Amino acid sequence: MELQEALAQVSEIRLQIARSESFRGYRSVTAAFSALTAVLAAALQSMVVPVPESDPQSYLLLWITAAIVCSGATAIEMTVRCRRSASPTDSRTTWMAVEQFLPCLIAGGLVTFVVSLRALECLWMLPGLWGVLFSLGIFASRRLLPRALIWPAFYYLAGGVLTLALAQGAWAFSPWAMGLTFGGGQALTAVVLYFTLERDHGGS
Repeated sequence: MELQEALAQVSEIRLQIARSESFRGYRSVTAAFSALTAVLAAALQSMVVPVPESDPQSYLLLWITAAIVCSGATAIEMTVRCRRSASPTDSRTTWMAVEQFLPCLIAGGLVTFVVSLRALECLWMLPGLWGVLFSLGIFASRRLLPRALIWPAFYYLAGGVLTLALAQGAWAFSPWAMGLTFGGGQALTAVVLYFTLERDHGGS
């Protein structure tokens, strides 16, 4: 019994250590890549989906593909860093960060599925909702992230709300509703990550 209690205490101490450390799995290069992907997708939308109202499926396909590319790049970066790290704390911290951010991604996916299937008349709201949900994911992970990442979270929240308020009528489905919200948000994230985690640590 005493051995089990000791092991439980050790496990709890390790968990507390993981919670107290900053998560270093997000990198500026990956965030900058995501920013560039969002801007390129916005530019591409004007060419391949000039009238999204008449072709909502292509509009969704374009932005879902961009999201998958960005998420895949982030997942690969995190996986590679975990495998290279000799510290089990790094792996635990990574899983904690994923667990805290994952609900916003699931919620975004479910909202997108329902809107595309049952409420196409509300499709114009998706860019704003995506921005708001993404901000909530950052807020949920804030205890593991550098404090300065609170600013990208506020940026996404403001961008999402402004998109809901302004991207209507003639401005609905504007490619820059997504390009500015996610391209700008990820660019700001890249800057914050570089100056808080990488510049003085040799990119470690």
